[in-house]
Amino acid sequence: MRVPRGHNVFAMRRTPTAMKLIAAMVTTLLAVLTGATYAGETDPISFDDRPKERYIEHPPWFKASFLDLREDLAEAKQAGKRGVIVYIGQENCPYCEALIKVNFGATDIAEYTQRHFDVIELDLWGSRELTDFGGDAHSEHDFANLHGTNFTPSLLFYNQDAKLALRLRGYYPPYKFRAALEYVADAHYKKESFRDYLARADPPPKFEIGDLNEQEFFLRPPYMLDRSRIAAQRPLMVFFEQRDCHACDVLHTQPLSDPQVRTQLRQFDVIQVDMWSKEPIFTPDGRKLSVVDWSKELGLFYAPTLVFFDEGGHEVMRIASVVHVYRLGRILEYVANRGYRTGLTYQQWHGKREIL
Repeated sequence: MRVPRGHNVFAMRRTPTAMKLIAAMVTTLLAVLTGATYAGETDPISFDDRPKERYIEHPPWFKASFLDLREDLAEAKQAGKRGVIVYIGQENCPYCEALIKVNFGATDIAEYTQRHFDVIELDLWGSRELTDFGGDAHSEHDFANLHGTNFTPSLLFYNQDAKLALRLRGYYPPYKFRAALEYVADAHYKKESFRDYLARADPPPKFEIGDLNEQEFFLRPPYMLDRSRIAAQRPLMVFFEQRDCHACDVLHTQPLSDPQVRTQLRQFDVIQVDMWSKEPIFTPDGRKLSVVDWSKELGLFYAPTLVFFDEGGHEVMRIASVVHVYRLGRILEYVANRGYRTGLTYQQWHGKREIL
């Protein structure tokens, strides 16, 4: 439900959407009042991502690797494990901190990961030499760029045949991360996508557009997204969401309530769709598809996912993981300023360790 300007959010009509928004805002307020940061204290996806010094201590069970992935995988197989996970992080990264403290801080996740995988830690900006599965040598930084590491943490799941079974970019809440571990460990990737695996295990809620969180900056349907014939004047930002989505509620009550973020959004055409809807839509490249088929074609499995397209309808990048004010603001800056036209990734474009 959209809140008219000048109205108090607690005066909203108590629709399901309004109540979800109020609950998310109360969670945020409690986090601020108590100084709490992580899941055991408040909410695993509500934390401050602004730059500051963070001491991130990796678990002692992370593998002490000589950074030859062929040897690491051979040792994992010999120990009866399902493969290796290459974890790419960086100093002072709040999303890396959440992964280590929240996800790997949960006993069941830590034990399950150790039982089925060896975890090899890399520094996004590191210069240590790594030998990949093909025998080629790279610096940590070059290896990360080769694998499209726009966000940290990034995790590359390799199976026993040295094939990439799953890639996660960014931070995911514990239940989603545990599902990713099981998806690879039980070899579901051999017969279905991660999206289909999640949908089968936890069927998506029935589509009802009225249950999505509306915002004044969203364009209203019918959507004219086709940019294949006539280029638009501004980049396009598509919010793929779903109903009964706590992460969506947090996105709307935290990052999207920030005044600077809202100002930045004026530089975009912004629409919101339910990723499971069967309603037809014209995609930016000029095809008519249902929204659910479009989101499946894009390989979306996380709600909310934000996908950016340029004026000609080509995808620039996406945010398919937890995102907060600082990271969202920097990504909006990168896309609005056409940083991608330089040929640099988001991380390279900013080029400083404090940019997360």
